[in-house]
Amino acid sequence: MVWLLAIASGLIVANLYYAQTLVGPISRATGLTPGAAGLIVTLTQIGYCLGLLFIVPLGDLLENRRLIFTALLTSAVALLAAACTSSAPLFLAAALCIGLGSVAAQVLVPFAAHLSLPHTRGRTVGKVMSGLLLGIMLARPVASLVADAFGWHSIFVLSALGTAALAFVLRRKLPPRQPDSTLRYPALLASMWQLLRDTPVLRRRALYQACMFGAFSLFWTTVPLVLAGPYFQQSQTGIAIFALVGVAGAIASPIAGRLADGGHTRATTAAALAIGALAFVLPLLLQWGRVADLGLLVLSSILLDMGVSANLVLGQRAIFSLGAEVRSRLNGLYIAIFFAGGALGSSLGGWMFAQHGWRGVLWAGLAFPAAALLGYASEFIGKRRPAAGATPGSDPRV
Repeated sequence: MVWLLAIASGLIVANLYYAQTLVGPISRATGLTPGAAGLIVTLTQIGYCLGLLFIVPLGDLLENRRLIFTALLTSAVALLAAACTSSAPLFLAAALCIGLGSVAAQVLVPFAAHLSLPHTRGRTVGKVMSGLLLGIMLARPVASLVADAFGWHSIFVLSALGTAALAFVLRRKLPPRQPDSTLRYPALLASMWQLLRDTPVLRRRALYQACMFGAFSLFWTTVPLVLAGPYFQQSQTGIAIFALVGVAGAIASPIAGRLADGGHTRATTAAALAIGALAFVLPLLLQWGRVADLGLLVLSSILLDMGVSANLVLGQRAIFSLGAEVRSRLNGLYIAIFFAGGALGSSLGGWMFAQHGWRGVLWAGLAFPAAALLGYASEFIGKRRPAAGATPGSDPRV
């Protein structure tokens, strides 16, 4: 079941990222101007954020298997529409719906936590998040390779068929889960603000991951431009291989989960944030020539992915320890907040690269994990507490 949830999460969330490397051919095929081409990615992300805030909380209210099935069928139809249309408005509408339906992945993650025993919850969430992060990291190179071979439409057709098949597999294999909540939908949404206000551990963990995901988005938005530039002179295939090597960083997720289960969340958090900072420090300080610098950049990509994936699992384990009845809402808030950090990072990365070059990007990227480390250090200022944001009945090791 854990393997199924991990693979499913990766396949679902990959739908958000296929278009990122295909903006050029899609905009030409649909007649979008260069200035409007960014909407292809932006609307997908907007749809995802809307789904996190308005669909994922339904996991605390509706039968989870039916909710996942409906969301996946929505994504499959939207992916097929995106593949078949040459109309810019219709493609953009499909992109929005792809984002909305892809939040099924964030219903699966608390579902995995629900199926786990308390003492193995971190490991289970870590394994599922490894699959999700692999989906994020592999989507861009896979989309580039498939589009080169068969055209950009093909990746959307294949994903539509795979998503529809996955919907029926999950409906058959997942156990039913009907939450006990008696809240109505408006009250459910209103309770999210209360959760954010009254749950310090959620705010802290979301802040740390927003900084880390901002660094991640900034790096992966700009590094293809650097690799294709006159210094490294990499082809699209070379850039795809670079992205594939960076996937190795996903191994940190289950390791972080095991450490968290053993009561080492604080130390592992510090290590994850420090690794994220190191990923930007190394290429800033060391310059040994083109081949060595490329190898150093590969190492930085792996370190950054390790820090981001480890910190993500640590945050989710912490918030999932606060009560089964609010897991979907907590997860929706957590993911929405750190995706906002990712949006800031990607937009800042493009601007910094245009204005200040690659070194400016590295300094901006370093600022994100540095801010997270400052926030982490503030936990220890003043009177020492058992756990920041711990609530009665919560896991004392978060």
